Amino acid sequence: MNEVRTTGTETTVGGVQVSLQSVYLKDCSYESPNGPRLPTNQGWEPKFQLNMNTSAEEIAADVREVLLTITLEAKHGDATLYLVEVKQAGVFAIAGASLEDLKRLIGSFCPSVLFPYAREVISDLIIKGGFPNFLLPLVNFDLLFAQASETPPPPSTLVN
Repeated sequence: MNEVRTTGTETTVGGVQVSLQSVYLKDCSYESPNGPRLPTNQGWEPKFQLNMNTSAEEIAADVREVLLTITLEAKHGDATLYLVEVKQAGVFAIAGASLEDLKRLIGSFCPSVLFPYAREVISDLIIKGGFPNFLLPLVNFDLLFAQASETPPPPSTLVN
């Protein structure tokens, strides 16, 4: 998986063809027990906890629904300011992938495609809840996958 070619929504990676069929918001939740009020009128210094998970379901031969779940909780002391959970989904057609390639695509490539959509939804929900804007930091899914797999990420060359 060294060479990456992109044509529209289809990508060829080392002989493996990946095509994004659709992206959609599967589920989302926003909770703010006290609204945008800070406890005891203190300054804005929340502590954030971020959790991410990726799962996949086979829809048909060579077609997978990949689900990126992101949960973000903001707390001020023991008080929860807000809790946001977003399940961003995408349908990917993946052809010519070995089992190892498929694991890497589902664990790294697909979530990196879905992440900007989930990031936008989370930011919009927080703003609409009356809180200051919050943008999730960028995530290196290749590194996270490699750490989870205990193997170093493969070097890749981008070819257009």
